Amino acid sequence: MTATTGIVAAIHRRNRTLARLLLSPTATLAVVVLTVLVGAALLAPWIARTNPYDLASLDLLDSHLPPAFAKGGDPRYWLGTDSQGADVLSLILYGLRSSLAVGVLAVCISITVGTTAGLVAGYLGGMVDSVIMRIADVQFTFPAMLLALLIGGLGTALLPSALRSTLAVPILVLALGFSHWPHFARLVRGAVLVERQKDYVAAAKLVGRGPLFIMATQILPNVLNPIFVLATLDIAFAIMSEATLSFLGFGMPPTQPSLGTLIKTGYAYLFSGEWWVVIFPGAALVVLLVSINLLGDWLRDLLDPRLG
Repeated sequence: MTATTGIVAAIHRRNRTLARLLLSPTATLAVVVLTVLVGAALLAPWIARTNPYDLASLDLLDSHLPPAFAKGGDPRYWLGTDSQGADVLSLILYGLRSSLAVGVLAVCISITVGTTAGLVAGYLGGMVDSVIMRIADVQFTFPAMLLALLIGGLGTALLPSALRSTLAVPILVLALGFSHWPHFARLVRGAVLVERQKDYVAAAKLVGRGPLFIMATQILPNVLNPIFVLATLDIAFAIMSEATLSFLGFGMPPTQPSLGTLIKTGYAYLFSGEWWVVIFPGAALVVLLVSINLLGDWLRDLLDPRLG
């Protein structure tokens, strides 16, 4: 009976969540758009017309073509081509893959480091809490973008020139991940300070459970909701930061296109009349960021018990 009741309750919660989603046209639209973008990015190798990593598949005779709906456009290239003859739509699909991968991986690092630090600081308190929070406070004095730029620059400078291109993406992910962990640490610490005073934590202590067990299995599941909301919003921040760093020349390598590198490359052709090379990647970036932020706002309202 207990298992059956749990299954019924889970189905009820899912239906309630779906109903609240459908009642919010903005959130529904954000989920649909985000699903299309993520699906297109994942299926890029199969639906893209050209592979930007395979230079042999490009034809220079098809370079600088405007979109299919513009005068002189080619129906084969819906959004036109760049200076190498690469299909702009294909570049956007592969760029979405890179930008989403960097954003998700960077947030995973931020969550891992920040949640661990926040749990330890909030539960143990005392000197441990003071040290961790002072480190976070010091990092808060630096803008996250500047810190990511500093970490990425130092990592690139310390590497041999032969490895810089190969390790450019891991360095970028680490730089973005470590630049935003204090936000998760402060959020989790505040939630842990509330949870550790509750009866279930005292009961776990009475039966002899250790601090690690209590933090991992008792407290952490009860502080996941705000982590999910912040993680969603932080993905948008990481993607925007990657695009900014790539535009400045400190992000993704030119051989691995992201939305930032596409905007950087296309900007050089903007004033020569080839507006489509920068406008469409820029529009894709804006739509992606707005969709993620709208979904994050809806999740915040959904998971806030005061609004339930």
